[in-house]
Amino acid sequence: MPVTLSPRQRQHLKGLAHALEPVVHVGAAGVSEAVVRVLGETLLRHELIKVKLPKLDDAGAREALANEITVASGAALVQLLGRVLILYTPRAKDLPGKPRIQLPS
Repeated sequence: MPVTLSPRQRQHLKGLAHALEPVVHVGAAGVSEAVVRVLGETLLRHELIKVKLPKLDDAGAREALANEITVASGAALVQLLGRVLILYTPRAKDLPGKPRIQLPS
């Protein structure tokens, strides 16, 4: 089930993502099985990530690629700014690791 974020939660996540560097880079070939696998693994570890998109001349093509990545990863789209995409997936409660991100209500 996809995560829906309120404007307040989205703003909170943008603030947290400000200091992050892109951890996944999508090449000119677009979304492949390998990219989807890496996105899934990275989202499990980090919850909030930045994804760098390839250079595309058309803003509509960038938005379409961002939507394709969001659907394939099952994450919530926090923001698309230029060629950088911010994605969020809440950590499952039964997974060990870093503390989960606490979203405002």
